[in-house]
Amino acid sequence: MEQAHGHAVGKCFGTTIVGPRGQLVIPVEARKEMGIDVGTKLLVFSHFRGEGLIFVKVKAIEGLINMASRRIDEFAKLVRKPDTAPVDNEDDQG
Repeated sequence: MEQAHGHAVGKCFGTTIVGPRGQLVIPVEARKEMGIDVGTKLLVFSHFRGEGLIFVKVKAIEGLINMASRRIDEFAKLVRKPDTAPVDNEDDQG
């Protein structure tokens, strides 16, 4: 499935039906390709202005948070580091 401007919006694995207890069956091809096994935790987000859902593995979100945290720590060190570079003031010399 692709939009007119050529950016992929995701692969369609087929359809599923919500059961009487609100459960969904994820198509086997999707589970295999996405590495979703019994016990895999998924976060569920609304999308398409409340008309759709997106499932994301908790493990993927944890990885994203860890990466962002490391980057924030790096930036924090730069901000806290005293400026030791010499200042070149040509206006003061003449």
